[in-house]
Amino acid sequence: MPTLNINGKDMQVDADATTPILWALRDTLGMTGTKFGCGAALCGACTVHVDGVATRSCVTPISAAAGKKITTIEAVATDKVGLAVQNAWVAHDVVQCGYCQSGQIMSATALLKTNKKPSDADIDSAMAGNICRCGTYARVRSAIHAAAASLA
Repeated sequence: MPTLNINGKDMQVDADATTPILWALRDTLGMTGTKFGCGAALCGACTVHVDGVATRSCVTPISAAAGKKITTIEAVATDKVGLAVQNAWVAHDVVQCGYCQSGQIMSATALLKTNKKPSDADIDSAMAGNICRCGTYARVRSAIHAAAASLA
């Protein structure tokens, strides 16, 4: 059985090494915060961090995460950047239906960990792979700017 480090804990995953991280999280470990959207890494709903990098878990096999640290939406707020992003999401009323939001928050957090003062173009580039059916893109951008300001 493969062992994965998820949210700082080593967990044995009873799944084949080719199983996508998404399904190991949701089906094997019961961690349902990471969402299934398209299954083709096009929508961003399944975004997690693998060693701090925003990664589409629907197409990334668990074998690719061996020896790496996976962070999911369940633990993103244990980090000051993730907490700042979540707080900004609430303050800017980003969420409508909410389905894409765990992936949006994970992508925004990864951006702010590498770019403390992103421009609109930086935000648009980092968030381009995250689709929101409700069209809250302007509020996403505002929330990311607010999170960045709160961390300065």
